[in-house]
Amino acid sequence: MNGYLAISIRGTGRALPSRVLTNADFEKMVDTSDEWIRTRTGILERRIVSDGQSTLTLAVDAARDALADAGMAATDLDLIICATITPEYPFPATACFMQEQLGVPDIPAYDISAACSGFVYALISAAHFIHHGTYRNVLVVGAECMSRFTDYTDRGTCILFGDGAGAAVIGPAEREDQGMYYCHMGADGKGAATILCPGGGARTPASRETVDQRLHSLKMNGREVYKFAVTKMQQVIHDAMVAQGLAADDIAMIIPHQSNLRIIESAREKLGLPAEKVFVNIDRYGNMSGASVPVALDEVRKSGVVGAGQWVLLVAFGAGLTWASALIRT
Repeated sequence: MNGYLAISIRGTGRALPSRVLTNADFEKMVDTSDEWIRTRTGILERRIVSDGQSTLTLAVDAARDALADAGMAATDLDLIICATITPEYPFPATACFMQEQLGVPDIPAYDISAACSGFVYALISAAHFIHHGTYRNVLVVGAECMSRFTDYTDRGTCILFGDGAGAAVIGPAEREDQGMYYCHMGADGKGAATILCPGGGARTPASRETVDQRLHSLKMNGREVYKFAVTKMQQVIHDAMVAQGLAADDIAMIIPHQSNLRIIESAREKLGLPAEKVFVNIDRYGNMSGASVPVALDEVRKSGVVGAGQWVLLVAFGAGLTWASALIRT
């Protein structure tokens, strides 16, 4: 959608477990090597929850960090949206538990399940609510405990994922030039089976057999996902820039989903983007699914590399198959 939405990012926050899982740790777990992981993915380490931590605890910590950054109280919120594919429970929504822990009675709270695209999906939804006056202050969170759905005997997938949460408080624009100028969401259900967790749902309810077969862990056709992601990332970035008539020099920062460094670098090189304008933290955190973009957004904002009135492009793609982008003037 090429249309202006009058919103601003009031504050951002993040929460990352202290426990670190390195490539050297994986060398002891599966048949792999630090060199293989680095060259194929760009990942050096990832954060993993400890006992007592969960998607909810990370989400609440990130939310409190974002509220503090915005200088707001939780009671100022009108809506909570949590993007996650690793919810605290199958139901109800993790956002409802967040609402209770933040102490905000009665306001609406719901989850979005769009995998790695989830935060951008949620952000776009919040922007529309705010622009049209439905809500004023919206908390948008991307939170994942991927380690709880990872098969640590599958060397092709276990090396990829980490845990974390990022949050943003979104409100009305505070300047005339501030806002979301372009957004796009898409999905191709024909590729839904390329990344999924087959056990535990209505089709394959939990049983001794599903546990024995490790069906409650993520399964992925890596080759097909890679082909989709390489093409889609280039397309989504290109379309957003063309829609607003922007060149590489006009963009302050592109914040892509952190799936694989080779995918990010391929898109950057083919679009002629300088390395300093494409944010990367996959080396430190791995793929955090719906938490990747908001954690990166918080790091970008708090580093001071993007100032008022500059263009920031958020780009994501993931299971579903889904994709999304949001072009924001800060």
